Amino acid sequence: MGQNSTEVAYGFGQFGSTFIKGDGAFVNLTNATAKYYISAITMITDVSFQALESLDGGIRLGMGDTAFVGTDAIAIDVAWGGTDDIGTTNETSDVADTIATADTFPKGITIYGMWDKVELNSGSCVVYVAPRPDYKDRA
Repeated sequence: MGQNSTEVAYGFGQFGSTFIKGDGAFVNLTNATAKYYISAITMITDVSFQALESLDGGIRLGMGDTAFVGTDAIAIDVAWGGTDDIGTTNETSDVADTIATADTFPKGITIYGMWDKVELNSGSCVVYVAPRPDYKDRA
C-alpha cells in the first residue's frame, strides 16, 4: 500500500533539483514570490560557497528563529531557546560560526537545511528544493 507523504518527498528530493557548477553559479530564491526553498545540497565535487543564506534569515520559520550552516550569522543560543551566556566553550560569542570561501565541503556529502540562496565559490553540486512553509500565501 502506497502512502502519499510530503515528509518522504522532502527527504528524497521529489520536489525538484538542479545542478550548479563553478565560481559564481547560484540558485536565488529570495524573491517575494518564490514558492520554494533549498532543502538539501549534495556535493558532486569538493565545494566551497560564496553565499549560503538561511531562508528568510532564519526568522520565524515555525519554531522561533532557526540557524542553518551558512554564510549568515544567527545567535543560536537565544534562537534555540538557550541562554545568551557564552559559557565555558572556546566560543567568543553565541553567534554561529559562518562559512567562508576557504571552508570546503568534500564530494559525496549532503547537507540539509532551509536556505533561499546558494552561490558557489568552486566545485559542483545538486541543489534540491521543497515548498516554502508559507507557499500558499505567496503570489
